[in-house]
Amino acid sequence: MDKNTVWAIVLSFLVVVVSAVVEIKVIIPRQQAKAEEKALVQQKEEEARQQQLESRQLIAAEETSEQEGEEVPVTVSEENFTITTNKVQVTFTNRGGDIISYKLLEHLDKDTNSGVQMADNITPLNRAFSVSLGDANADILNDVFNVKKIDDYTIGFYKNYEYTDGSGNVQKFVLGKLYTFKPDEYMFRLDITVNGQDGTSGLNVDGASYTLRTSPQIGPHYNPKDRYEVRQYIAYNASKNKKTKKPISDRYFNKYYDWAGVAGKYFTILVKPEDASVMKDSVRCVTESSNDYTNAQVMLTRNAIEKAQSTDSYYIYIGPRNETELVKYNSRDTNGWDLYNAKLNQALQTSGFLSPIEKVLKWAMEMIYKLVHNWGISIIILTVILKIILFPLNRKSALGTLKMQELQPQMQALQEKYKDNPQKMNEESAKLYKQVGYNPASGCLPIVLQMIILFAMYNVFNNYFEFRGASFIKGWIDDLSVGDSIWTWEKQIPLISGFTQNTLRILPFVYTISQLFNGMITQYGGAGGGQSKTQMALLMYGMPIMFFFILYNVASGLILYWTVSNILQMGQQVVINKITKKQRQELAKNKKPVNIYDEKFKSGKKKTR
Repeated sequence: MDKNTVWAIVLSFLVVVVSAVVEIKVIIPRQQAKAEEKALVQQKEEEARQQQLESRQLIAAEETSEQEGEEVPVTVSEENFTITTNKVQVTFTNRGGDIISYKLLEHLDKDTNSGVQMADNITPLNRAFSVSLGDANADILNDVFNVKKIDDYTIGFYKNYEYTDGSGNVQKFVLGKLYTFKPDEYMFRLDITVNGQDGTSGLNVDGASYTLRTSPQIGPHYNPKDRYEVRQYIAYNASKNKKTKKPISDRYFNKYYDWAGVAGKYFTILVKPEDASVMKDSVRCVTESSNDYTNAQVMLTRNAIEKAQSTDSYYIYIGPRNETELVKYNSRDTNGWDLYNAKLNQALQTSGFLSPIEKVLKWAMEMIYKLVHNWGISIIILTVILKIILFPLNRKSALGTLKMQELQPQMQALQEKYKDNPQKMNEESAKLYKQVGYNPASGCLPIVLQMIILFAMYNVFNNYFEFRGASFIKGWIDDLSVGDSIWTWEKQIPLISGFTQNTLRILPFVYTISQLFNGMITQYGGAGGGQSKTQMALLMYGMPIMFFFILYNVASGLILYWTVSNILQMGQQVVINKITKKQRQELAKNKKPVNIYDEKFKSGKKKTR
């Protein structure tokens, strides 16, 4: 056996030994640890599922024991109960087993200096998540229920009921309501159980079993005169990938839904039945109230129940109307309810085809915010970036305008020559543009892009949740989602108070002045030549003044963007004016009039000899 063969055998043996040691000492223990960890996770998930099942069955067990004559603690007077999580503080009444207060702990209502109240405008006969037997026209159940507080995040209510069916027979059943919360979720689950007694099978009141309603109104306090605040009925149909979004009014929406609810500008209540097929398509919306405060409420009706015992589960989201929270329910890994593809993010305010631009703008601002930690400064920096990006287009547009001014004599000659033949005039105009290398559309491109960005910015600033309560300069712009303020007054001044909302704002004045100066500098540079003095006066003075009234109460974030944009535009316009002035001087030196009657221009090209 030669030397190389011996070395090969020895090395092969060493490789086998080392591999075996690594596998025994490292790989196998890691695999076992992973298997044990996976088994532990599965065990915990199974325990959680079992606990949920036991929670759902507990009320039914209490009901049964009561029927069998066992001693059950019965509440005979009205009491309130509170559940507090990391996100919300919820107060229940055992009258109907309803919610009478629902505060979002992480979001402040400046009017009350406490958490935003999502169970607003509660009255003795209209509470949040109350139930009525039958359709949405029936009164809510207003009896005192028995109570069972299962743990810190779970509470149940139940009571015996009876009704006379269409055949005149008395039907008995127990109605149970079980609320389950999780510490770090804006969503909770409501289980409604109907348990027939003494042979009663189901619950059927004129083709319906019961109706569940949302809170009468959601916070913060809604002022219908504030055109920048909203109350909308919103629903989503997954099979058609279609959402319904309409202003709340007293009407029915007869469309199938996977979830439905009420949305404000920044907060929303969304109700997602676990099995939407058992719900009636008809959803009632209500604005009428017994006091001076308008409601914004929806009522969801369940089809008649034919089984002796039935439990319906509703996943109810009450929280901010922002993508960060709503998108969690599209993946099991990001929420505690094992929900997926719920599409609650369809409740977001969007601008249709502008949505991709809005996402880019939001992403850019969020990246800037991570560096500067001030949303106002983020807006300013983003505005500077956008102006730098758009400057080449603005410059090209200005030079194109200059070319167009130089072509005015030739264009007027063409219009005179072909005044009776518009088609020929257009053809000859196109040839002239091609001859001098001018594209009329190029002058419109910067304006179109800036308008698209402006509309996208308007929707972002008007609905971007992160701007709510975000301060730029303390004492002046304390909230970028509303107008700035330096002085407010209480006395109502005719006409003035209705327009100003009793608040003196500075940003609209700064914006208007910047817009006026911007127009003057643009006019000084010669842009807008060919327009009449009346048109120029309207653009320079009329438009800024008109926008002053339109934008006076708009979100300060938007006016901050527009004002900074105007100031930067003035600087850019000074540069562009210098460029165009130099270009005019060069054209004046080398000016060679174009004779559009010359034969060599009729084909759009110079003839060569």
